[in-house]
Amino acid sequence: MPLLQDHIAVVTGAGSGIGRTIAAGYAREGARVVLLDMNETSAADAAKEIRDAGGKADSFALDVTRREDCVAMARQIADKVGPVSILVNNAGIARRNGMTGADEAVIKDWEDIIAINLTGVFNVTHAFLPSLRAAKGRIVNIGSIQSFMHLRTPSSPAYTASKHGVLGFTRALAAELGKDGVRVNAIGPGFIETPLNEKVRAGNPELIKVFIDHTPLGRAGKPEDIVGPAIFLASDLSSFVTGTIVVADGGYRTI
Repeated sequence: MPLLQDHIAVVTGAGSGIGRTIAAGYAREGARVVLLDMNETSAADAAKEIRDAGGKADSFALDVTRREDCVAMARQIADKVGPVSILVNNAGIARRNGMTGADEAVIKDWEDIIAINLTGVFNVTHAFLPSLRAAKGRIVNIGSIQSFMHLRTPSSPAYTASKHGVLGFTRALAAELGKDGVRVNAIGPGFIETPLNEKVRAGNPELIKVFIDHTPLGRAGKPEDIVGPAIFLASDLSSFVTGTIVVADGGYRTI
């Protein structure tokens, strides 16, 4: 039997990259998937791909920084789709500006990154929590290797802070919700080739080489490399796993 049969899974940032690929992987494992993204067209296209492949998928537009919209979306999905038992908090942005630029840019980076990458995780989780509690559900947060470290290559303090926060939130929530049967875990991707970093890859091949040279497996990751951990953490295969992070970085943190 498929590993996620009879589950309804919500994935944020599901219009592209890691979120889109996780949604497709969940659908292949039998889940009905709800794809949420600020880009309504991208989410709808991804949902259509899943349906065309024989899966079940719905899509809606959502800005995770808008708390009231997250609450309204949870109600809408409950009414139109059904009770959610899996939540993947994937929506995020990355900028590689430090603290030495123009004050306005530094402040905007901080506000935007924290609002989406960290507060957005809180907003969506809080909105869907009643359903997840009722279902004894599973939450999978997308952290990063920067949940542990600040990269020597250019990266913003805001991004590192946000991903440290995601890991802390994961652990705190796992401790609180364990009594309700809700499991909360995270995935820590290393360098993954996605639309989010497409411009960096095209314009700064030397930076990419630094990452790959530091990675024992000798390659960048693909979004598909995150699907296995995401399925594991959402399925009964991980029934005694909570409050942890599965690092999928090709071995980057080992050297």
